[in-house]
Amino acid sequence: MSAFIQQLPALIGVVIGALGSYLVVVRGDQVRFRREQAARWEERRLAVYADYAQSVKKTVTVTYRVAAELGNDPHPDPLPLEEAKPLLADATTRRDPSGEALIMLGSPEVVEKARAWVVTAMEMERFVRESRRDPEAWRALLERQRAGREGYYTAVREDLGLPPGHSARWPLRTGDPVPPQR
Repeated sequence: MSAFIQQLPALIGVVIGALGSYLVVVRGDQVRFRREQAARWEERRLAVYADYAQSVKKTVTVTYRVAAELGNDPHPDPLPLEEAKPLLADATTRRDPSGEALIMLGSPEVVEKARAWVVTAMEMERFVRESRRDPEAWRALLERQRAGREGYYTAVREDLGLPPGHSARWPLRTGDPVPPQR
């Protein structure tokens, strides 16, 4: 019995060491799992944010072209409203599901900025559907749309912890053969 009692502290030490090692491994696995899960969700949010931006931008681009047909915009590829209607309907159809994904996964700040941007895009669509010929009002809508897009991208970058990005306001140079995408 005395040999067992002499070895008992060593045995207790081995048990405590094994238990401690197990706890450290389990804790490390939990931290790694949470980090990997957060990275997966961040990638998914980025995909949702980009998809939503592309769907809104599709509406905006079509409205630029129709506005050019009406004499409100200098876009190089004017498009009659009748030809644009299916494109606008397609853009709206695509935007709706991406908007739902945005609401589900986006931060409140990003969702609010997205709402502000899309409301302006919808106003631009209404403007061209009404066949309005008012270049000044169109320019005001363009500025609101650009500010809305910039606000959306800023909120996305902040949500994802990305550095500040480009404002996407490209001045037109007289030598440019085709204006850059707005």
